[in-house]
Amino acid sequence: MKQSENIYLVGLMGAGKTTIGRQLARTLKIPFYDSDKAIEERTGVDIPTIFEFEGEEGFRNREQKMIQQLTEIKGIVMATGGGAVLREENRKLLSENGFVIYLHCDVDKLLERTRRDSQRPLLNTQDPKERLESLFDQRKPLYTSIADFTIDTGILQSKDVVTQILDVYESIQN
Repeated sequence: MKQSENIYLVGLMGAGKTTIGRQLARTLKIPFYDSDKAIEERTGVDIPTIFEFEGEEGFRNREQKMIQQLTEIKGIVMATGGGAVLREENRKLLSENGFVIYLHCDVDKLLERTRRDSQRPLLNTQDPKERLESLFDQRKPLYTSIADFTIDTGILQSKDVVTQILDVYESIQN
């Protein structure tokens, strides 16, 4: 595992990246960034609107630019969008500039957490479970390829996830 001033969280939508990221940043007393929220702030519109007008490719272009900018900042916790790992450039930036944590969660738990969330354009489909399974199969190898640490957020309370991450992170910083 590597030392780094930055912690980056990757994983599927609903895995807890924003929740865990905020708690980690608060505990470490460093800034927290959510790459999706940063895109929304920059554009003045929400992610579903970007998908509607620019498609997934347009959104991924914006996401790549944002990740490039955020990985230049030192001493942060960043939650990435679930699909940030799809682009090799993003995987490289995350891996080279931070301690990457893959927040793993099984599909049934993800479905439970996201089923009422209308802000997830990729789940606006007839069969959200099938879509999540497909995303999981496609992205899991990418998450694991850059992860310095993996933790299952589907079986632990968020405070326990944060404690375990901090234990690992602090042990390699010394």
